[in-house]
Amino acid sequence: MSTSAPGDRTPSPGDLLLVDGRASVQFAGNRALTFRVVSVSRQPTYPGWVWLTGYVLNRRGEATARREVYVQAAGLRRHPAPRPVDARVTACSAE
Repeated sequence: MSTSAPGDRTPSPGDLLLVDGRASVQFAGNRALTFRVVSVSRQPTYPGWVWLTGYVLNRRGEATARREVYVQAAGLRRHPAPRPVDARVTACSAE
């Protein structure tokens, strides 16, 4: 998130965010999203609100849907980077 001014919480492309009820009531509870920001709209909005375009990530960190969300910037939280899941399958053989 941008830190150009004190208290500035404007997200930047590439940010990985937790979008939950603090950002907008529509994402409260089990509707929270892990969201990778692709772009931030310059469209004028209500003070403190922002349009974000990005991808919803699953628990593996894989993009599952492209979304545009309208959220309060102050309610966004950085999300720790998801750990990649090792796709290799190991076979155990009994001897």
